[in-house]
Amino acid sequence: MLAYTVRRILVSIPVLIVSTFIVFLVVVNSGDPVANFATSRQPAPSKAAVTAFARHIHANQPVMERYWNWITGVLHGDFGPSVQANLNIGHDLFTRFKVTITLVAAAMILALIMAVVFGVFSAIRQYSAADYTITFFGFLFLAMPVFWFAVLLKQAGIWFNEKTGSQFLGTIGEKSPYLEVDTTWNQFTDHVGHLILPTITLALVSFASWTRYTRASMLEVLNSDYVRLARAKGLRRGKVMTRHALRTALIPLATVTALDIAIILGGAVITETIFQWHGMGEMLVQAATTLDVYRTMAWLLLSAVVVIGFNLIADLLYAVLDPRIRYD
Repeated sequence: MLAYTVRRILVSIPVLIVSTFIVFLVVVNSGDPVANFATSRQPAPSKAAVTAFARHIHANQPVMERYWNWITGVLHGDFGPSVQANLNIGHDLFTRFKVTITLVAAAMILALIMAVVFGVFSAIRQYSAADYTITFFGFLFLAMPVFWFAVLLKQAGIWFNEKTGSQFLGTIGEKSPYLEVDTTWNQFTDHVGHLILPTITLALVSFASWTRYTRASMLEVLNSDYVRLARAKGLRRGKVMTRHALRTALIPLATVTALDIAIILGGAVITETIFQWHGMGEMLVQAATTLDVYRTMAWLLLSAVVVIGFNLIADLLYAVLDPRIRYD
């Protein structure tokens, strides 16, 4: 498995290079930050200041040279200059990444638990009232736009806080700007309170489709020959479900989870914007608004690494879930 992992990582390197180059071309040609700098300042900057700004963001260099300088700089921890003065893109990126990965991890864990529980239960109780109810709510959450659902939950959180006279459900930011008593427990409960609503927003949207995959996969496995043989041998129903059926049924879920990580990151951008989190979502919105090429590329590069990493983890999980799969 170690050799396979190394091969996959090596294969991922040219994928990253090609994808970042294509995206770099798109981002560079999406707008002119120099013209934006010259027209958005009051009073208007001098010609010398505009020239210095263009030199600062490397806009005076050919595209190929700009990309080469950027990709080689990334290898040394330099993500390039930002249009914002004195902003270290690398430090800003990883500070915000910690905020976003907390939200994404919490949402994925909650969505996976719900998908497995409700998907398996729905498969076992096929065509029952519970199955139809789970299917209905699955399609309902699947049809909901993330931004609309996030706004509804935010308003519900504000209403809950007003009715209870508390501020337990945080609706703005990833933490309170100040605490009356700044203890470890208060910090923990404050973070949890701010995490609840954004996590539910991302989790329910992902859970809807994952439940359908789990149900379909579980139904296929339950009707397979080896599960029927296990039942015929007299094994307990719970043991058949957990040790034989569930492990195999989780393989498609692992695949779709890895593929959906890009969608979840996109949903996190919208969710963070609505709940005003200072994570990677806010970073991308600010970079797109100010035409900050290198800040946008830093976001996209880290997102690409996360997507490739999740797909590698999913491939490795296949061997854990199904003993018949072996990597040489």
